[in-house]
Amino acid sequence: MVRLTADLIWKSSHFFNAIRERELDLRGNKIPVIENLGATEDQFDCIDLSDNEIVKLENFPYLSRLGTLFMNNNRITRINPKIGEFLPKLHSLVLTNNRLTNLVEIDPLASLPKLQFLSLLDNNITKKPNYRLYVIHKLKSLRLLDFKKVKHKERIEAQNLFSSQEAEEQAKKESAKTFVPGEIPSTPEIPKEEQTPKAVVPTPEQIIAIKAAIVNSQTLEEVARLEKALKSGQLPADLKIGDGDTMKNNEAAKEDKMVTDEENEANDEPKDAEPEQKNNESADMEQVVNILH
Repeated sequence: MVRLTADLIWKSSHFFNAIRERELDLRGNKIPVIENLGATEDQFDCIDLSDNEIVKLENFPYLSRLGTLFMNNNRITRINPKIGEFLPKLHSLVLTNNRLTNLVEIDPLASLPKLQFLSLLDNNITKKPNYRLYVIHKLKSLRLLDFKKVKHKERIEAQNLFSSQEAEEQAKKESAKTFVPGEIPSTPEIPKEEQTPKAVVPTPEQIIAIKAAIVNSQTLEEVARLEKALKSGQLPADLKIGDGDTMKNNEAAKEDKMVTDEENEANDEPKDAEPEQKNNESADMEQVVNILH
């Protein structure tokens, strides 16, 4: 960074510009703070401080001659509330591409009695609601804002919109609302009936159970509903499957079925085989008794 010293001012380029004003060129020096401008001895109509690193528009000496000030491409976030007392004839101010954010930050410019041309392009302040009308309302002598002519219709609209102190304060309050890093923005609560159910990935056992339910369905509507559930993975609320009790019940049902099948097979055997089986069992018992004796 480079300090704005008297030596830098004396060595910087100065010339008559296109409109025959005496201009001092201090641009592109990485100047962080405005200071020592008294060394100009109020000999310039225009001062160019563009492309520096100035944060505050302040610390001016009394410069009765200065009419144009270029401050574009800096880091300005604050303006001296009494700037008009030091620059009484300033009519053109370029603040393009700075860091002005809220409407209240341009209020000090109202102290400049001769201000007619102002540029605030590429500042976040231009994105605020009613930005243009607010600036027109505050700066009564303004003729050109952001290189656009201030129309009579806009003056009337601004006057009506900010006809009361309460309306102006409300605009400043809305402008001051900023996003805080790390803060989670609030979102409206979605009614339960509008919430989309989360998809559930069915287990292999559940898939088998759904397919079994499809086979046992009594209506086409029920088949269609179960097939949709199988494809989407969203299990029907009335189909309780896959838990431990259900699996145990399924196993018990399988065992009951096996016992029933065995009984059925036994009943299907020819009745003539029963006497023969009993005779064989008696013979076996007699053989065991003989061995024990």
